[in-house]
Amino acid sequence: MRFASVRFPGKPLARLVSPGGDDRSLAHWTWLAAQPLADLARIVLATDDDLIEAECNSFGGEVVRTSSACRNGTERCAEALQAIGDEFDLVVNLQGDAPLMPHWILQSLISAFDSPAVQVATPALPTSGRMLAALREDRHEGRVGATTLVQDSDGNALYFSKEVLPYTAGRFDDEETTPVFHHIGAYAYRPEALKAYLRLPESPLEQCEGLEQLRFLENGIPIKCVQADLQGRSFWEVNNPEDIPKVAPYLGAVGRQ
Repeated sequence: MRFASVRFPGKPLARLVSPGGDDRSLAHWTWLAAQPLADLARIVLATDDDLIEAECNSFGGEVVRTSSACRNGTERCAEALQAIGDEFDLVVNLQGDAPLMPHWILQSLISAFDSPAVQVATPALPTSGRMLAALREDRHEGRVGATTLVQDSDGNALYFSKEVLPYTAGRFDDEETTPVFHHIGAYAYRPEALKAYLRLPESPLEQCEGLEQLRFLENGIPIKCVQADLQGRSFWEVNNPEDIPKVAPYLGAVGRQ
């Protein structure tokens, strides 16, 4: 988590109020979303900011400080792994703006590594007509919002974009499944893939799209797309201040099994 977000400065400290009246920071809500995995994983909050560290300390989160030189969350995870200094089988990166991430989607990423060929994995969420309309609305209003992805027949990523890909002119009913996949805020890496990423220069497509995962693809490191199932829950990320009222109504489910 970083303070200096271009689209939403101070985003991890933004306050979100659940339908039950719980008033917490975005950092706190996202930490709660990870808690069902506490028996499986060591949960740390990686940041380079004093204010965010103080907020995380206030709710009992374990903070790992990283440098301000990190250009994205994957570099921050790599630095956090170096700082911890322990050996881990996998590193899971839950981005700090995804408090509605169901824990079973994170578990599905972990399960993808049962295949020794998988080096990096990320969720791919089939969009409904309602979600596709929200993606299109962001682009129509000039907001850089959620990310979409396209994948091959084996479920490996071909491309990620802030545009809505693939292009489709059709209109869909609210609950109808569309051809568009929403890339949602989590990654899992083998430590060696994460360390290799830190050695690679920032790639041209990464710079164009502002999407860190393209560095893997441009350097021939495949990303496995794991189809996500929300099991009836709603999902949206806090990319912009306008997203807070889209997320807050669903915070009551955060952290529940």
